[in-house]
Amino acid sequence: MTAEITEVKKPNIIRRLYAWTVSWAEHPAGAWALFFIAFAESSFFPIPPDILLIALCFGAKDKWLKYALICTAGSVLGGIAGWGIGWGLRESVAEPLMAVFDKSGHTQEKIEGWYDVYGFWGILIAAITPIPYKVFTIFSGMANYSLPLLIGASIIGRGFRFFIVAALIRIFGIRVRPFVEKHLEWCFVIGTLLLIGGIVAIKFLR
Repeated sequence: MTAEITEVKKPNIIRRLYAWTVSWAEHPAGAWALFFIAFAESSFFPIPPDILLIALCFGAKDKWLKYALICTAGSVLGGIAGWGIGWGLRESVAEPLMAVFDKSGHTQEKIEGWYDVYGFWGILIAAITPIPYKVFTIFSGMANYSLPLLIGASIIGRGFRFFIVAALIRIFGIRVRPFVEKHLEWCFVIGTLLLIGGIVAIKFLR
């Protein structure tokens, strides 16, 4: 009699990363990880904190307010750091970072035009949408735009975005989580496309 061998398929890297992220929900360092990612994303890091925020809320949905507040605080402080990079480290750091999003060489001119037309609302839109927020925070410092204006828009825009995301997981998490985990790869692709779309949108600012 030949023993039947059952091959266990190893989860792909996306699922392993997701499982690892959710495991941070009950870990004391999970909140710190969220804070630092939100902080870095507003000044130089390319990955949005929404991914970790959603995963943490899945793991501990009763802490959604805490996680949304931590994410907002980290993002606002990161925006201030981005402004500081643009203001004080223009040639050594800010310009190389901006060049990543300015392949055509005209992005800064378009952002400046958006500021002139929309002002506060331009920053607020950037804070809510997938448009890379770091571009606006760094450029605000380079152009010496009002730091209080940036902080105000960051609190309103980033707070709105992160509290909405966390609240949706709190309300619909039980129903949404099975779908997300079943179609995790597609959700990852969609999230990546939104990030790329935000970067591309920078090219068409008027």
